[in-house]
Amino acid sequence: MATLRSLLPSANALIVFEAAGRLGSFTRAAEELGISQAAVSFAIRKMEDELGTPLFRRRHRSVELTEAGRRFHPDVALGLTHIRKAAEDLTAARPDRHVTLSASTTFASFWMLPRLARFRADLPDIDLRIQTSDRDLDLTSEGLPLGIRLGRARSWPGCESAVLIEEAITPIVAPAYIEQYGRPAMAADIAGHRLIHLEEPFRPRATWEDWFADLGLPPPSRAKGLLINDYVLVVQAVLGGQGIALGWRYVTDRMVADGLLEYPSDHVLRTGRAFHVVWPAGREIGENARRVRDWLLSGVEA
Repeated sequence: MATLRSLLPSANALIVFEAAGRLGSFTRAAEELGISQAAVSFAIRKMEDELGTPLFRRRHRSVELTEAGRRFHPDVALGLTHIRKAAEDLTAARPDRHVTLSASTTFASFWMLPRLARFRADLPDIDLRIQTSDRDLDLTSEGLPLGIRLGRARSWPGCESAVLIEEAITPIVAPAYIEQYGRPAMAADIAGHRLIHLEEPFRPRATWEDWFADLGLPPPSRAKGLLINDYVLVVQAVLGGQGIALGWRYVTDRMVADGLLEYPSDHVLRTGRAFHVVWPAGREIGENARRVRDWLLSGVEA
């Protein structure tokens, strides 16, 4: 009886055959695989000799699978797909000191950085890489194990998530601003002050209009407001006494406790959204990524 080893072409030949059959061209298969057209032609010819049957009809500028090739190609493609998926799962599961966390600059600056010393103490064998970007990256297509995202549960197709922090928003102001311009007596009085507006281009966020509407008050005028598209800069502007801004409590509570900021109103806008830890569903993220995820969700304090 013939052994599997004697029946099957080499793995390299099967990969070449799958690409050539899918693309209908030895030249395009060579470009995709990063080899020469001659190498593709040689691998296919050797494979046909080993199997004892033609797999392609050669045309002037293209190739076409024969009847035998059409029967063989789906099984080869399916088998290689399974092998690739298994290899990706094994690679993802291997111990790796490096774990990448995708997050906004705001989260990285104001939530994660103050906790890095605690992180190193709790997980000394893991090197955390914080990847920030202007927009939320797709974890699956980017091959990232973990992300911090704002939204409601099940807002990220192909991902699982767990709540990290509920979204709660209150105005913030620096003591220096209050000293110069006075403290608003009521929430409605805030509209008469210099307001700082966050206008992020890729991550929609609650606005002053939302906060005033939650109180049943008309929206404030933007005529004398300051518009900034990065929340880190918004906080810096407030700290510099430039005006009053909305404060995301997960960022600002610590600054208020330290006396750097104040809450000029006790009204809190609760949007029903939350910051979630998000990870790809149906794919092994690795033991260390799971440990980082669990650490984030453990309620660690700065």
